[in-house]
Amino acid sequence: MIKFDLICDEQHTFEAWFASNADFDSQRDAGLVSCPHCGSAEVDKALMAPSVSTARKKEASMQLAMNTGQKAAMDQLRKAVKAIRENSEDVGERFPEEARKIHYGESEERGIIGQASPDEVKSLVDEGVNVAPLPDLPEEKN
Repeated sequence: MIKFDLICDEQHTFEAWFASNADFDSQRDAGLVSCPHCGSAEVDKALMAPSVSTARKKEASMQLAMNTGQKAAMDQLRKAVKAIRENSEDVGERFPEEARKIHYGESEERGIIGQASPDEVKSLVDEGVNVAPLPDLPEEKN
């Protein structure tokens, strides 16, 4: 498809899409192209700057696609973190102790969140306790 800038005999300008240059010519010659402002069928192509694909345009397009993908991924991460927080008990600094109790069957199995030092996390992992960090995400949408 090609977008042409068009101009009528009354000097009104407008845009229209055509399959090709020949398609424009055949539609114009058949009287199918008219000015949307005044209805004149005396329409020609206006001077247009060519649309050249440059490395910058391609890079900008790729960056936009990446940003869109990153935003979608961040939105999904935010939803997952929110669901975990809403469906877990916050045990605060008692996290290592509560995680061990659940792991060894001394406490009811449930989702918990809380704080643990890097050494405490390493010790839990060494014992076979499944733990994972929960990221703190900025609240504003990027």
